[in-house]
Amino acid sequence: MLLKVKYFSVKKYIKLHSGFTFLELITEVKSKFGLSNAAQLEIFDETDTAVDEDILLELLEAHPDLCLTVRERISDEAHSTPSSPDTHSSLTDTMSLSSSDSDLRDEGIPTGRSRSSKEDMGSSTGKVSVSEAAKEMVENALLRKPGGEDILEEYKSENSLSHRTRRQLVNILASDMTERHGRIPSRQQREKYALGIITLFPSLKDPFSPKGYEHFYDGEKCSGYLAWSLKTMSRTTVKRPAKEASVPQEQGPKRRRSASTLPQQLDGDACREAISFLVHTPDEASVLQKMKMTFQHRQDLVHDPQRTADVFKTFPRFLDVKGLINQDFLLLFGAETSSKLLEKWDTSLKPKVIKEAKHLTPSTVVCRLLKAAEKLAENEENDWDSDMASLLLLLHLLPPTAGRKRRIKISPSDAEHKMVHFHKSGCSIDEHLQGLEGKQPYILAVGRVQNRIDTFYIAVDKQLIPCQATCSLSALDELFKSHYVFNLSYDESLVHLYTFVQTTIFNIDVTSTDESPRVRELRAKILNEN
Repeated sequence: MLLKVKYFSVKKYIKLHSGFTFLELITEVKSKFGLSNAAQLEIFDETDTAVDEDILLELLEAHPDLCLTVRERISDEAHSTPSSPDTHSSLTDTMSLSSSDSDLRDEGIPTGRSRSSKEDMGSSTGKVSVSEAAKEMVENALLRKPGGEDILEEYKSENSLSHRTRRQLVNILASDMTERHGRIPSRQQREKYALGIITLFPSLKDPFSPKGYEHFYDGEKCSGYLAWSLKTMSRTTVKRPAKEASVPQEQGPKRRRSASTLPQQLDGDACREAISFLVHTPDEASVLQKMKMTFQHRQDLVHDPQRTADVFKTFPRFLDVKGLINQDFLLLFGAETSSKLLEKWDTSLKPKVIKEAKHLTPSTVVCRLLKAAEKLAENEENDWDSDMASLLLLLHLLPPTAGRKRRIKISPSDAEHKMVHFHKSGCSIDEHLQGLEGKQPYILAVGRVQNRIDTFYIAVDKQLIPCQATCSLSALDELFKSHYVFNLSYDESLVHLYTFVQTTIFNIDVTSTDESPRVRELRAKILNEN
């Protein structure tokens, strides 16, 4: 059954089996909203009446369309001042309960409330006042600091902030934070500033993250623009002990998944016979059907580190039958997810990407891509078509950063060749493939001129997979899907672009994927734009 649940201003559907328990509901809510497992939650109905465990099911039977409100439980500890930064709870969940009178006086908020009024701060009115107090604190900091008024004026006129202005905003607030709270502000103080930013500048709020401000400060990971600025400010004064390296959890294309619905799967001798049949049959319809029936075996193969390189030897029909990447991705995620890029790009995302790209530094490459994307004039032969140009503009909006292995940052123009490569008809493709290294896939676009491609291929591990696509947007769609079909990590230069496509467009692993603040910032700008 489906339940509608509200946490702060965010509403989501929760899927549970019939006869679920109160604990199962709480567990699912924590997972859906990205809350800590240690969080103690209470449930209220639409009249703000607490719903206890013993009457929950009876209430839902009587009111099946009821929207339940979830809040964190008020504890006595919430009224005391934490002894260290590690003991601070999440700001937007408990800040209204843990602010001391001295903190409130610092922000210019009247004090002298009775204890009973503090205990009432868990109500929705209290939470609004906390957001407003954080907003006022950020606004006052900007009005006090040089350049702050210019930031407010730019947002007022543009309803957004450029990258340069956003960096200035973060630096001003990080400086204000250290002046007021010392060199190492607490987690609660950092989150207060982050909350103030998205309350003062609503279009900077990320609609996909639990609190909306994680790109400015993520308390769970101690990351975000504010955290980075504070680290930069303190780096020259204190040398911190090195942290133990944590083992990253698999996510995105490297995560092992269970397909929701599958046709009958073959194993044992039947599977081996089907694989042998696939190698020799000329009938493409039979190939598509047998590939469906061996999907699970293929997933086991690509997720086995000892055997993943054998996928094209075992299933060579990827190399001569079109549509097999799309079919495997469809089995993995379903039709609704599989169609998202092609449905969203032209109608809602492409115009906003072009609009945002106009704020980039107007280099020769960016100007040519903008001209091609908007079809302002007849394309030159060495220009891409409108869709590919707009996709490359997205790469310029989410440029490569210096990774762990590569200390030198490459430009978006250099990274383009890791995403798409034009190959003139008549030239040797084999020579091109043999001259490249690496397993990460890219589009090989073959044609007489760059803006009119005859054939698209996915090049991976020196092999060519013919695309079902007849246009550049569909080719990028297949390129993205190939990472999941073959269990391939994103190229380090394109990780921000692919992560944006994964979470913002395909909505895959939205709450569990590590996203850079730049990805979240761009999503907030594009999705909040009217």
